[in-house]
Amino acid sequence: MNYHWNWLIFLEPAPNGTGTYLDMLLSGLVLTIKTAILAWIIALIFGSVVGVLRTLPLQTASWAGFAYVEFFRNMPLLVQLFLWFFVLPELLPRAAGLWLKQLANAPFYTAAIGIGLFMSARVAEQLRAGIGSLPRGQKQAATALGLTTVQAYRYVLLPMAFRIIMPPLTSEFLNTIKNTAVAITIGLIELTGEARSMQEFSFQVFEAFTAATVMYLLINIVVVTGMRLLERSLAIPGYITGK
Repeated sequence: MNYHWNWLIFLEPAPNGTGTYLDMLLSGLVLTIKTAILAWIIALIFGSVVGVLRTLPLQTASWAGFAYVEFFRNMPLLVQLFLWFFVLPELLPRAAGLWLKQLANAPFYTAAIGIGLFMSARVAEQLRAGIGSLPRGQKQAATALGLTTVQAYRYVLLPMAFRIIMPPLTSEFLNTIKNTAVAITIGLIELTGEARSMQEFSFQVFEAFTAATVMYLLINIVVVTGMRLLERSLAIPGYITGK
């Protein structure tokens, strides 16, 4: 059976009453961006804290950071989302579990938090490697100036480390955007979910997923361009060269 191409399908009204099929995809795109941004904020915050813990001389802190990374990094993202969405409400006290089940936009928050924690383990490892790559003299100089450990990390080590790991952080941000597609399994109708709905309504599967692919590529191009500009603006002459 021959496939009937119809690129004008995007201008036709969608059966769900949200406008045209293009409006469906755009709403999914917006939800994908919101989920990815919130997840990335969580990943940066938790990843930074855990990355610092892994580089502290205190063995207890180092082991705590190691356990965190191994837990979130070695468990598939899909399993983690299922645990947060389906299992956690059953483990909590009844009132708290019911509140979670009835929470508005629960799939959105679950996806953002789950993906954020999953990616935070990767950010932590990137930061640990960045701090470890710094010359030992920088920390010694900070100590000689009378800075506390917190001040040494805040004013000396972290600013340099984040400049060094900017390229791999770009890759992790792109991975965060792509990982939002997994959230369809817990009911979050983001870009991939809207594309799937479109092909189920219209049977134009190639058009639906071609449009979704193009939108993902456009997001990635914007992110890569923005991160490269940021990397150049943060480059330290004579130490980190921006290309």
